[in-house]
Parts: sequence; structure tokens; C-alpha cells
Amino acid sequence: MAGVATKVSNLIKLGVEGAGPRLGTFLSYAKVELVPPTPSELGAGIGGLAKLVKSATTLSFMRLTVKEAWVNTLVATEVACWFFVGECIGKGSIIGYQV
Repeated sequence: MAGVATKVSNLIKLGVEGAGPRLGTFLSYAKVELVPPTPSELGAGIGGLAKLVKSATTLSFMRLTVKEAWVNTLVATEVACWFFVGECIGKGSIIGYQV
């Protein structure tokens, strides 16, 4: 029993030592990436939306490269998936609303 306790304590110590640098990296990225947008970033987003509408009206999106179109498709899919996950969380279930 003492051997098992020693092995478990060594395993926990190794886990904490290994997680330390990764946690520091995560926190440094989290401070930059997980902040709300600033007013200037919101303005850039509105400008991007206007550019998207202009692209749709002039059909300039037809001149995208395959790589650009693929990246845009992946981003749209990711946004849609996060929307549906948020809906499921908000409903409290996967199917139907609780009335």
C-alpha cells in the first residue's frame, strides 16, 4: 500500500511539473485572445461587413482562389457550429425546448 501511495504522489508531482509551463503559455495567450473587442476593432468589423456586402453585390467573391474559398468555408462552418452549440446550451437539451 505504501508503494502505491508513493507512485501516486510521484505521478501527481510529475503532472504538476509538466502542466506548469503549459499553463503559463495558456495564460499568456488567454490574456491576449480572450479579451472583449475594443471600439476600434468593432469599427473594423463593421468595415469588413460592408466589404462582404460589396463583394456579394459585385460578385467579386467569384475570383477567390481555392485556398481562400476553403478557408472561408471552414470559418463559416466553425461559426455555425458554435451557434448550434450555444443554442443547445441555451435550451438545456439537444432536441426541443422545455415548455
